[in-house]
Amino acid sequence: MVRKPGRMYREIEGQPYTRKEYMGGVPNVRISQFKMGNLTAEFDCAVSLVALEACQIRDIAYEAARISATRVLESKLPNMFRLTVRKYPHNVLREHKMATGAGADRVSGGMRAAFGKAVGHAARVNIGDVILTVEVPKDKLDIAKEAVRKANTKLPTPTKMVIEVNAKQEEKKGN
Repeated sequence: MVRKPGRMYREIEGQPYTRKEYMGGVPNVRISQFKMGNLTAEFDCAVSLVALEACQIRDIAYEAARISATRVLESKLPNMFRLTVRKYPHNVLREHKMATGAGADRVSGGMRAAFGKAVGHAARVNIGDVILTVEVPKDKLDIAKEAVRKANTKLPTPTKMVIEVNAKQEEKKGN
């Protein structure tokens, strides 16, 4: 069956449904890595993507954002960055699949007692939550901004970029 559009799952409605032990056949989370790049190095600057509206971000959209940011960073800064996905998609999305075709009116009960089948995952994001963070050296800040901007286009919520410069790193280099 065709995947339904992301706008159907964008709004936060009802309680989160997270208890996988009570469900059968829940698909895996599609985010392959939550931390990438150089995980041991110290970096001067961090560029974060912050949500301006509360919404749900599907794991598929999150993975697309991660891939687009990583592609920019790996091509221009090989092993000189750290990208961190900050939210885990806990919420299980369900949809009630309707029967279509000839004789469907006799088979289908409509939306009566519709619970739905698990079709994917989403991360619930509130206003001001950090979605992802890219850390780079201070002289490579423009590349990090470009990577975060490209990741932003894959997400269903308006966002803003927040840039943090680590003052402790500045002091260490000055002494």
